[in-house]
Amino acid sequence: MKRKMVNILAGLLGLLILNGGLNKLFHYMPIPDDLDPEVIKDMNALNEIVWLMPLIAVAEIFGSVLFIIPRTSALGILILFPVLIGALLSHIFVDLGSLGMILLIWLFIIWMIYENRRKYLSLLRK
Repeated sequence: MKRKMVNILAGLLGLLILNGGLNKLFHYMPIPDDLDPEVIKDMNALNEIVWLMPLIAVAEIFGSVLFIIPRTSALGILILFPVLIGALLSHIFVDLGSLGMILLIWLFIIWMIYENRRKYLSLLRK
């Protein structure tokens, strides 16, 4: 039962991140009108580096697909980890309004890292 719950939550989180990655490439979700000017400033700065947002999008898409598949979820977390650190730091320093959501995502990611600890520990062994 626990494994099923973990797989369902991983699937939902993976779909959420997959949607974010696809939106970065295809811009199908409207930008909210009430965005903080600091968020807009940061997004414009990121978009100045023309290859950066597509790279983040591909990492989100590839990592989330791997994360959704139970057998490859540990690898998906490794790919998503730097992206999620950037998202956490952005919410801490620029957009505190939605900090709760990213903290919830991080709580689940830390739980998934704990669940996959044996796979990660085998990477550290000689």
